[in-house]
Amino acid sequence: MGLLFNSWSDLGRVLVLGVLGYISLVLLLRISGNRTLSKLNAFDFIVTIALGSTFGSFILNKEISLAEGVMGFIVLIGMQYVVSWLTIRSTTIKRIVKSEPSLVYYNQEYLVDSMKRSRIAKAEIEQSVRNQGYAILENVEAIVLETDGSLSIISRSEKEKKKLDIVGLKV
Repeated sequence: MGLLFNSWSDLGRVLVLGVLGYISLVLLLRISGNRTLSKLNAFDFIVTIALGSTFGSFILNKEISLAEGVMGFIVLIGMQYVVSWLTIRSTTIKRIVKSEPSLVYYNQEYLVDSMKRSRIAKAEIEQSVRNQGYAILENVEAIVLETDGSLSIISRSEKEKKKLDIVGLKV
């Protein structure tokens, strides 16, 4: 019977810890600001996954108390805050934590070396172009792989309206 149901008290514990843990996590995330759950880089993604794992662990593991789970949240969010603070003030830390955007297509040419470094396939680029409403690549001036993994499409018409600025992009 333990496979399907252990006890009402176990279910009650999961319910209480789930609600209290959820409330604690939401409050801590509101206090820490929007940056905590942004999708700016791999570090932010890791923090988001770790928060979910911590939440699941303390809800289901009888050995972990609510206070310990909340402390886990505080440590993860605190470390994310410290690393974010350091990346603003230290170029070395910034280089370790953040990636740079990469130009992967420019002036009707795929930039194969950049695509290889970024591990992105031609088919993925073409899919993104179609998803953003472009029927043909001739209407696209440049495609940038952003630090969050998304592709930014810069159309030729945008280039005519405003000079294309690709400063800071790795080709």
